[in-house]
Amino acid sequence: MTGFRPRKGRFVIEWYPKTASEAFAKYDLVYSASGYLTKADATSGDHIGVILKTVAATDDDYASNTFVPVLVPMNPNAEWEVPVGTGTLTAAMVNEKYDLKDANEIDVSATSKKVVTITRFISSSVAWVKINAMIGYGNVATT
Repeated sequence: MTGFRPRKGRFVIEWYPKTASEAFAKYDLVYSASGYLTKADATSGDHIGVILKTVAATDDDYASNTFVPVLVPMNPNAEWEVPVGTGTLTAAMVNEKYDLKDANEIDVSATSKKVVTITRFISSSVAWVKINAMIGYGNVATT
């Protein structure tokens, strides 16, 4: 499993222009930079949602700012299943806030941005989370 998979809550699909010449994997968490989607990382904040399309360098529109579908949660209680990329998840981490490793994994050894809250322990390498830093609520600055 890779990326942020929707597990609980209500979601809507919205269309946003992607950054030209940037590759995306389906289920990457994304945010807006200069008006275009870009992949989330350990420093991003105010995310939009999860891209629903893989974008590869071999795509005809790779170098264009074409619109792509993004799954957007309708409220802050939406939950996502996501792999743990750094650190080892424990049941004691439920209800605690952690950082992203990158666009498709979390880092349970870092707490400087606190953009996700662990809601369920699935295994030492998989969690359910709420994304605290979403556009429209949360307001965590990209640094």
